[in-house]
Amino acid sequence: MIVVTGATGNVGGELVRLLTAAGEQVTAVSRRPAPLPENVRHFEADLAEPAGMKAAFDGADALFLLVAGQDPQAILDAAKAGGIRRVVLLSSQGAGTRPQAYQHPAAFEAAVRGSGLEWTILRPGGFDSNALAWAEPIRAHRTAAAPFGDIGLPTIDPADIAEVAAVVLREAGHAGRTYELTGPRPVTPRERAATISGALGAEVRFAEQTREEARAQMLRFMPEPVAEGTLAILGAPTAAEQQVSPDVERILGRAPRTFADWTARNVEAFR
Repeated sequence: MIVVTGATGNVGGELVRLLTAAGEQVTAVSRRPAPLPENVRHFEADLAEPAGMKAAFDGADALFLLVAGQDPQAILDAAKAGGIRRVVLLSSQGAGTRPQAYQHPAAFEAAVRGSGLEWTILRPGGFDSNALAWAEPIRAHRTAAAPFGDIGLPTIDPADIAEVAAVVLREAGHAGRTYELTGPRPVTPRERAATISGALGAEVRFAEQTREEARAQMLRFMPEPVAEGTLAILGAPTAAEQQVSPDVERILGRAPRTFADWTARNVEAFR
């Protein structure tokens, strides 16, 4: 049995589908109900309340863990008590490149490494699906706004993260590994807007935000240190943050999907 936390998210939902298609028994954990494949056990719980997670782990041996809640040790203790032997953590590239700004995922990584469980850490950079923040303005007035319009980062399709997680959860040989997950090449915000424009068959105007405009927008939904860390990556990425990692191809035996691939599957969100 494999427990998938965040089972209704961009990565978790696809991971549940992949695991069940491969014949695995799955417990899907989320804060709210959602449509799930047949024969998937759903457990409504919040990682912010680890005591409520104990029943979800009973009878399971592997865990896909999000960075959520404030007490990773309590979550891992509950997992161990329920029989979990292997944990795959979905962390963040920033935990490695900017640990002072990304203290939350860094704390989860430290707890996982010290848990006594067999562990693997996945560190994706930016998600292709972050472009969904443009969905409403593109639908309303065919405009996409972002800072640092000509600085590229190798963002990754969440479906590739899910596919990597499915392999790591099901196959041996990944214990004690930390995988950096990226797309196949750096893509700028201006290029992403143009890709969406091409998929729509309609002009999408790119509007470059100032750093302060972007910061004010981010602070509506993320803590200040994370907003500052994100802006630093977007505006002044390190060589490591712009580097294309070989890990997706090594694990899946194929190149990562492109932003154009993601856009083709999700273009209806922008119509």
